[in-house]
Amino acid sequence: MLVILISLSAAFSYINHRFIKMPFVIGLFFLSSILSLFVLSGKLWNVHQYSEIKNIIEHTDISKLILNIMLGFLLFAGSLDVKWKDIKIQIWPITIYAIGGVILSTVIIAGLFYGICNLFGLSVGFIYCLLFGALISPTDPISVLGILTKANVPKKIESVIVGESLFNDGIAVVVFITLLETLKLGSNKIDFLDFGVLFLQEAVGGIIFGFALGYLLYIFLKSIDDYETEVLLTIAFVMVGYLLCSYLNISGASAMVIMGLFVGNYKLNKAMSNTTLDYVYKFWKLLDVILNAILFISIAFVLLVIDFKTKYIIIGLSSIIMVLVSRIVIVYLPKLILPRFTNINNKEAKLIVWGGLRGGLSIALVLSLPDSECRQILMIATYICVVFSILVQGLTIEKVAKRLSIREQLSNK
Repeated sequence: MLVILISLSAAFSYINHRFIKMPFVIGLFFLSSILSLFVLSGKLWNVHQYSEIKNIIEHTDISKLILNIMLGFLLFAGSLDVKWKDIKIQIWPITIYAIGGVILSTVIIAGLFYGICNLFGLSVGFIYCLLFGALISPTDPISVLGILTKANVPKKIESVIVGESLFNDGIAVVVFITLLETLKLGSNKIDFLDFGVLFLQEAVGGIIFGFALGYLLYIFLKSIDDYETEVLLTIAFVMVGYLLCSYLNISGASAMVIMGLFVGNYKLNKAMSNTTLDYVYKFWKLLDVILNAILFISIAFVLLVIDFKTKYIIIGLSSIIMVLVSRIVIVYLPKLILPRFTNINNKEAKLIVWGGLRGGLSIALVLSLPDSECRQILMIATYICVVFSILVQGLTIEKVAKRLSIREQLSNK
């Protein structure tokens, strides 16, 4: 399976770069979606071959591939190249959107989703609606980092969106895990005390552990000057650190983000020589590209395991509006009631709304749900939202930024 994914990644990357010329992440997702649709049509003209391919996808367990293996590497690679000084300047809006925004968005989307499902006569428990809200609320760092850097978005807005995306996934995962445990216990009531304890353990524990890992890695890197060994050390710390987080029941995502920020910003001139720094950055940049390619090709193949029904598709299309509405609320509400902390104007708020991309994390979380009709509904809704986010928002974010800049210039004349 890995051979197929790598080969497809290389082929699609070449086709995109040579002919289509879309941003890397969007191009791969677009081409792999076309391939998935082609394979999906196979059940009309080659049922046996289609069944074999579907069976392979079902047994690959894409959710575990993303959450247990790829996510740690991708978050470390993404945060390694982020400058703390840019994040620090925008720390208040990032914190508000990453924590309060995820929780508020989860509730808003859950309420809207519950209403639309009842409108179509589908019996979807409110706990499933909350799960959908939790998994679709975080702006995905993998999608954001891969697209915004190519879109010429103003630096301030890029810092807010990237910073938010790096931190809000950890919050969303904690909310999702708590709700999922409630579902597995067969209870419809959420124990807020347990939720608070789990939140502190996962989120705060992950941040503290990330700092500890980052400082320990800094000591190791500072003690030698050999780029080969130092690159290997960064790989080992990500692998072992992420594994330890699962045993300690703390957020591996938060730990990898903090460790990446620490290693990429703390006393670089003392930690690594210029040669080592160059090799470390280039290695993780290349690994980031490879894993992004595998990730978005894997996501596109989710099409093959979804049971499409007309009602489900309509609900999925409606979910796009729900997600955009919740995004507008969590961006504009703090702007109205906490203007000093957010410090953003209307143009910037519009860019932050449109730049809230969803991606691989949402797909991985929905695939981890227990098999049921509700899971199928949530899978279709999640996939449609991700497709819209990547192919529509991702392709138009640069145009939106340019149009808003032109309007601002005309209004100032």
